[in-house]
Parts: sequence; structure tokens; C-alpha cells
Amino acid sequence: MATAGKVIKCRAAVIWEAGQIPSIEEVEVAPPRTHEIRVKIVATGICRTDDHVAVGLFGEVKYPVIAGHEAAGIVESVGPEVSCVKPGDKVIPLCVPQCGECASCQNPKTNCCLKGHICQPQNLMPDKTTRFTCKGKQVHHFLWISTFSEYTVMPEASIVKIDNAAPLEKVCLFGCGFSTGYGAALNSAKVEPGSTCAIFGLGGVGLSVVMGCKTAGASRIIGIDINKEKFAKAKELGATECISPNDFDKPIEKVLVEMTGLGVDYAFEVIGRMDTVVAALVSSRLGSGTCVLVGAPPSGSQLTFDPRLILTGRKLIGCFIGDWKLKDALPKLVSDYMNKRCNPDALISHMLPFEKIAEGFELLRAGKSIRSVLLF
Repeated sequence: MATAGKVIKCRAAVIWEAGQIPSIEEVEVAPPRTHEIRVKIVATGICRTDDHVAVGLFGEVKYPVIAGHEAAGIVESVGPEVSCVKPGDKVIPLCVPQCGECASCQNPKTNCCLKGHICQPQNLMPDKTTRFTCKGKQVHHFLWISTFSEYTVMPEASIVKIDNAAPLEKVCLFGCGFSTGYGAALNSAKVEPGSTCAIFGLGGVGLSVVMGCKTAGASRIIGIDINKEKFAKAKELGATECISPNDFDKPIEKVLVEMTGLGVDYAFEVIGRMDTVVAALVSSRLGSGTCVLVGAPPSGSQLTFDPRLILTGRKLIGCFIGDWKLKDALPKLVSDYMNKRCNPDALISHMLPFEKIAEGFELLRAGKSIRSVLLF
């Protein structure tokens, strides 16, 4: 391409400091270096995690920063020694890398690549420099992919090629939200046919859990949210019933235990609040229930509960991006989508031009969107 090897000027949404809504700016995006790829982003979703970055809930994030991590695009150019993609390929950036070399990538039981943000900061590229500048200032990366920019640069561990026929404005949700929730049911919990499930939080990820539970054959799927406007969509996607904690004068965990006898077989916390994690754990079945922590808690959160809850056999487990090894899994999930075996389309409530990113954040905060997708 004519732009290969050159600095590109483009639009991006910069969060200058914690507590600010992203601001549309002109940024300069440097060419990719060795083992790096520059991608033209076509569509990017607004995830609750991006809002956490804007608010300042993640202490490891450095400002100014370009957030965004749920996207799809087209390779513009590649740096030296890149062999996994070529210019023109349709791709999904990976919010959790898969280097293929570290001990975790070699271990089939985990997807927690040691090059990812759990183990080391991803505010700069692996060589500890940035590819973004704005108004003469260096701008930090987010999770190495920073998809709130029309062009962005990422290492080859953080990208995967997908079917060239895939609609990018739809499959962008595989980059985080849909994959996380769907995998929480299928991979993390391993929901069994005929089981009973409860999902705390019916946003985009929570609704993806609902779809995963339905795919797994759960017989009873209970959605829980304080926003009743989400109930119709949850039932459309597979929830058998929905309840709001505000409708009861007792703790929601007691309500669930009374509804189910001894509690649900699988409880999913998809909010990131420690009080709802404990409520989900208590609502899981005595002796054999599984509670899955799906929502990302703010930095510094501490979880406190009576250890007897798990002494009797309950399990509290985590879910990291649906427990998929993303480089391996996403092409297959996109193929499933193309063959109508899964349907993330149902999560998209708003399609907005990139310039309306502030409106997208407002919709998220007001509980009026499931997933807003921004189009460049």
C-alpha cells in the first residue's frame, strides 16, 4: 500500500486523563517495527472495560491513552519478520495475546499468556516505545491493540486472521464480549445439559453467557439485573426467567435458593462487583455448585466470604476471556458464526459513526445499550 513505511495521520479517541470521556483527535501512527502489524480498524465495540479505563479504575493504565480492545479490521502493512498475516487480510486484534512460546501458551489448561497484561504492563509496545503521538505528546497503548484509532499497531502475538468473507461490523464482538460470555458457559463452567444457571448482569457479556448456557442445554436459565429493560432481550436469547433484586425484600441469593431448592448448578457474576460475587457464590448449589467470576473487578478489589461456603464442595472459579486461546479459537468461532451456529449479532443495539463515541459511552452508562459498535 502507498502508506506502508510512512507515518499515518488519522482520527483516534484519546483519554487524556482518568475521569475524561475519550476525545476525538488527529494522531500520528508510526509504521510497524519488527514483528508488528499496522491495522486499519473498520469496527470497534464499546466494552464496559473501556469505560473502566475512562473512569480510572485500572491502576496499571497510563494516560494519555487510546483505549478500545474489541474490534475487527484489515491489515494495512506489516513490519519485518511477520509471517502470520499480510496486507489486505481481515483480522481481529487480540486483547489477550497468544505468543505460542511461553509456559502458559504451551499449557493446554490456560490462556493466560505471560506476555499479557496480567503478567506485565501493555501501556507500550514490547520494545517499550509507543507508535502514537498527538499534539506533540506520546500517547500510551491499551492491551497493545488500542482499537479506538482508525489505524493502530500491534505485535503479531496480538492478532489473528479470519475468514475474508466475515462482516467486520459484526464479528468485532468476538474480540471480547461475545467470546468471554459464551466461553464462560462452555469452557469455564462446562455447563451440563439439564442444569440450572443464574447470570448476574445482563449486559453484552451476560447475554453471551445466556447464549452459551442455552447452547450447552441448560434447562433453566435465570437472568438477574436491576434494569428490567434488559429482560426481553435476555428471554429472546434463551433466559427462561428474569428477576430484579429491587423487587424483593430479601437478598437475591436467598430468592434464588428458594426458587431452585438448594441453589443453582452454575452462577455467573458478570458485573465485577465483590458483593455480587458473594451473592452468586451463595446462590450456587450446596455441595456441588459452581460460581464463575466473569466481570473484571477494579484494581485493588478484595473478596471476603465465609470459607464454609466452599468447604462443603462449592467451587469459585475465574474466567479469562472465556478461557479461549484466542489465536486458535477465534477463526473457528467466526466460522461457526458464518455457518449460523452462534449469533453475536443479537448483542448489537447501536451502530454509530466513530465521531459519536461520546454518545456510545453515554448509552452504556445509562444502561440504554447492549453493545454499541463504532464504524470508521
